[in-house]
Amino acid sequence: MDTNQSLPTTSVTIPEGESVITLGAGCFWCTEAVFQRLEGVKNVVSGYSGGFVENPSYRAVCSATTGHAEVIQVFYDPKVISLERLLEVFWSTHDPTTLNRQGADVGPQYRSAIFFHTEEQGEIVKNLKKELNEKKVFSQPIVTEITAFSNFYPADNQHQNYYNENGYQPYCQFVIKPKVDKLEKYFSELLAKD
Repeated sequence: MDTNQSLPTTSVTIPEGESVITLGAGCFWCTEAVFQRLEGVKNVVSGYSGGFVENPSYRAVCSATTGHAEVIQVFYDPKVISLERLLEVFWSTHDPTTLNRQGADVGPQYRSAIFFHTEEQGEIVKNLKKELNEKKVFSQPIVTEITAFSNFYPADNQHQNYYNENGYQPYCQFVIKPKVDKLEKYFSELLAKD
């Protein structure tokens, strides 16, 4: 992507008492399924961020020509779950050390990315990434892109709430379910109470 090219901007309406962060960790179906299960997360919307094409289609994003990453917008109650805890889940449930790839999903649309919405969020994200790299938590350096939020375009309805509505499909069973299982195993104290 031409970094000199100005990106289109969109606004986000944040309900009172909530905060929002935009996260890319490969396929948005996987990321959505993980974050929907956390206590304090009010809403998760799958879509596209960081590109230079307005209102891109799923097919256009998959062509890797729009500059967008598949992302989720996470609306959360910071009194219930902190940004730091959300980021801990984020970095633990995908591989943030592979550039433009998560498993079999390859291309810049699957990049590890955080689009922060406030300067305070940006500082927290950058400091945590630096700390994880200094402590060598991962065997390779974290390559997660950290960028100020500029735009978000929701994906079509068929891509929303995907795992919850299609959990029986092979992709869900073989790719998404292990991520949900990992969340349940290592972050059980963060799970939403039914």
